Amino acid sequence: MNKRIRMIVPVPVPEAALASFVRQIPAHLVRPDISVEFTCAARGGATLDSPYEGVIADAFCLEAGARAEAEGFDAICINSMSDSGVTALRSRLSIPVVGTAQATYLLACQLGRRFSIISMWDRWRWLYEKVLAEQGLEDRLASIRSIGVRPDTAELLAGKEDSVFPLLLDAARAAIEQDGADLLILGSTTMHQSHAFLAERLSVPVLNPGLVAFKSCEMLLDLGLAHSKRRYPDPERTADGIFDGR
Repeated sequence: MNKRIRMIVPVPVPEAALASFVRQIPAHLVRPDISVEFTCAARGGATLDSPYEGVIADAFCLEAGARAEAEGFDAICINSMSDSGVTALRSRLSIPVVGTAQATYLLACQLGRRFSIISMWDRWRWLYEKVLAEQGLEDRLASIRSIGVRPDTAELLAGKEDSVFPLLLDAARAAIEQDGADLLILGSTTMHQSHAFLAERLSVPVLNPGLVAFKSCEMLLDLGLAHSKRRYPDPERTADGIFDGR
């Protein structure tokens, strides 16, 4: 029987932008027995520029994840390096819940000693530090290198290749040569269009986080595994109706 994975983008984006998120996953890497569907949180901020927006995203990712399980999805992935609502979703749900940042950082730890995050924007630093601290991985971080370009959640990087890609490449080279990074992580799923450009020009692995998270979902489904309810206990009662006023 086919399995269904729901990818949740933690901020509302236009339909055209959601289609750009879908293109994170190349067609040749999608199996016939696994379907993946993208959706956005119903409401929330715009760019995850602060802990304030992060808490809002946590709440509406919880709502979107609970709805996905009720609709029959077999696994859920938060398609963002914020890992918005992941802990709460693991408490609420029994199906696998994957956080993109956690999955990517832990894979990086298998591939090298220290990694660097190549980011678009300085204001995303808080979300990297949040998840690294939750996972106890601060000592595996070589650096966070930002190019100082505000993200565009409508177009992602489309049309910006000539201006943005060279800046990302310069930051990546500095992370390797100056900071001692063994490998690199793209700092956002919105940056996936730059992955091939960077991977072809650098001597170390470059992780595309949205794709890593998707394949992590597949692995859990194949192995019949999900999070431990000893670590993420069920609530005594649920209150999912709070999101629509019930």
